[in-house]
Amino acid sequence: MIKNNKKLMPLPPKHILSKSTFMYGCQCPKRLWLHKYKPALRDAMDEAQQAVFQQGTDVGKLAEQLFPGGVDARPKDSFSYQQSVADTAKYIANGHEVIYEAAFQYEGMLCAVDILVKQNDQWYAYEVKSTTSVKAQHITDAAFQYYVITHAGLELADFSIIHLNNQYIRKGDLNIQELFAVSSVLENILLEQDFIHEQGESLKEMLQKKTDMPQVEVGDHCNKPYPCDFQGFCFKGIETDEPDYGEPYINQTAIQAFLAQIEYPIYHIDFESWSAAVPEYDGHWPYRQVCFQYSVHVERTPGAEPEHYVYLATGTHSSSLEFLESLLNVLGDAGTILVYNKSFEAIRLKELMHEHPQHTEAVEKVLDRLLDLMQPFRKDYRLPEMEDSYSIKYVLPALVPELSYNDLTIGNGGDASTAFYQLKNTIDPDDVERTRKALLEYCKMDTWAMVKLLGVLRGINV
Repeated sequence: MIKNNKKLMPLPPKHILSKSTFMYGCQCPKRLWLHKYKPALRDAMDEAQQAVFQQGTDVGKLAEQLFPGGVDARPKDSFSYQQSVADTAKYIANGHEVIYEAAFQYEGMLCAVDILVKQNDQWYAYEVKSTTSVKAQHITDAAFQYYVITHAGLELADFSIIHLNNQYIRKGDLNIQELFAVSSVLENILLEQDFIHEQGESLKEMLQKKTDMPQVEVGDHCNKPYPCDFQGFCFKGIETDEPDYGEPYINQTAIQAFLAQIEYPIYHIDFESWSAAVPEYDGHWPYRQVCFQYSVHVERTPGAEPEHYVYLATGTHSSSLEFLESLLNVLGDAGTILVYNKSFEAIRLKELMHEHPQHTEAVEKVLDRLLDLMQPFRKDYRLPEMEDSYSIKYVLPALVPELSYNDLTIGNGGDASTAFYQLKNTIDPDDVERTRKALLEYCKMDTWAMVKLLGVLRGINV
C-alpha cells in the first residue's frame, strides 16, 4: 500500500461571525446574540419561508452553469466550514479557475462566495441573489465578503451580483445566459470597507459577553431588511398602549356616489396565483404571477341569492388560456365586475390578454367594467376596528364580525399560493383532495366577503 506523506493543511479555528450572522448583527445585535446563545427561542419556520430559502438555494445552483466545470468547496454540513476554507486554499493552489462556494476566513470572520472565477490571471467574485435587481442589503452583504476575502490574501479584480433578469421570457429550453443579469458592485462595496471593519470588531466584542444579552427595543428594524426570527421572544409580555385610531368616519355622499356606479348583474371576483423565481413554462418570466384559481359570486338582480362559480387548475402546468376562457364565459357581456384591490386583477388580465391576443377585445371590455370595492374603505368609511387599514383582512371583521378567515385551513393568499404550488410534489391523493378543498374554501370566502361588504355599504342611510 502506497502511503501519502503530504502534510494536511491545518484547519483555522472556528469562526465568530459568518456573513449571515454579521448581517443579523447589523439588523439588530440582540438578534445576533440570541442566534448564538439562545437558538431554541427562535420562531418556527413556516412552509412559505422554507420555500423562499429553498428557492434561493436552487437559483444559486442554477447560476453555476454560467461558469461550468468548477470544483465545489461546499462543506458537508454547517459545522464544517473550516474544512471549506482549507479546501478553497487547496483548490486555488492547485490551479482551479472556477470554485463554487469558495470559503475564506480572517480574524474570526468567515464568508463563502457563491462563485469564484479566475480569468486572465485575475480573480472575480460572484454572489447570486434570487431577486430581479440589486438591493441595498446586498451591498452590505457583498462588502463583508470582499473584506474577508481580500484580507485573507486574495486580491479581487471585481465583485458582482448575479440576479434574475425580469425581461427574460422563456421559450423552449431554459436559457441560462439570458435568465441572469450580472451587476458589478465593486465601487459601492469599497465605500463600505471601514464600516465592515468597525462593525465586525464591535459585534465580535459584543459576542464575548455570553451572559449579557443586548437590550434593544422592538421597532421597525424587526422586519428590515428581513423579518427577525426571534420576534415571538422579543414581543412576548410587552405591554403596548392601545393605539388611537380615531373616531368613526363615514362619508355618506361619497359612498352613495360609489354605489351609483354599480350596475346589475354584479360579479364579485378574486384571483389566486403562484410564482416561481425560475420560469418553468413557455411564456413565463421570473416571478410571473400565474393565475391558478378564481372565485366569482354573481348577484343577478337586487335581492337575488348570489350564484357561485369557481375554477381551480389541475396543476401548475395548466393552461392560462383555459383559465381565461373559463373566466370570460362566467363574466358575460354586461354588469359591474367588483374586485378588492383592482390593480392585481387588472394587471393579471392585461398579461393574459397579451399572451392570448385572440381575446383582446373581450378582456378590454372586462377591464372597462372593473370597479374597486376597496375604494370607499381607503378614505370614506373608517372605523377604529379597521386599525387604519383598508385590507379586507381588517375591514371584514370590523364590518362583518360573523365572518372570519381564522377558521380556514388556508387563511391568506401567500399560503394559498404555496399550498397549490406544492401539490405537484404531493403523492397522497387524500392530501391533494384536502388541499384543493381548502383552496376552494379560501377563495370562496374572499368573494363572499365582498358580497357582505357591499351589503354593508348599501345599508347606510343617507
